[in-house]
Amino acid sequence: MERSEALAIVREFVKNENLVKHMFAVESAMRFYAEKLGEDVDLWGITGLLHDFDWEIHPTIEGHPVKGAPILRERGVPEVVVRAILCHADHTGIPRDTLMEKALYACDEITGLITAVALVRPSRSLMDLKVKSVKKKWKDKHFAAGANREEMERGAEEFGVELPEHISNVIEAMRGIAPELGLAGE
Repeated sequence: MERSEALAIVREFVKNENLVKHMFAVESAMRFYAEKLGEDVDLWGITGLLHDFDWEIHPTIEGHPVKGAPILRERGVPEVVVRAILCHADHTGIPRDTLMEKALYACDEITGLITAVALVRPSRSLMDLKVKSVKKKWKDKHFAAGANREEMERGAEEFGVELPEHISNVIEAMRGIAPELGLAGE
């Protein structure tokens, strides 16, 4: 599957541009890790890009991503991608067995927290964002309260990357697309 095909699916089902930016952020982190680990960059990227494509049509735990899987299959999305998307949600009960599945889980929530931290900085930029700034906001449970820190810790642990290194890697990945994310600064 080509990225353009995956993006067409995203554009068909997702109208909220902030959700699209989130999927771009996860895609960039997945591509970063695939390259770093010698994996299929395009496959990992498409997985990150598509992971929340059905959130607007199935915005409940019961629906997302389980009800989205048949749509992906109908559109020819490789089963390895569908499975990774299914197991990025703990409530599906599908174990994360592959490196790609673990990477998706590790990259999903952390991109949201990093975005939130960047947005409250005077620069509104990823370019000057440091790991220590993310860690400082991490401790403030009222900041980005919806960002599940336990899930982020578990994701990094399952993926086998120390949390500070993971934060640094994801910031670096997201910097590569900062203008698309609206996080290149003023």
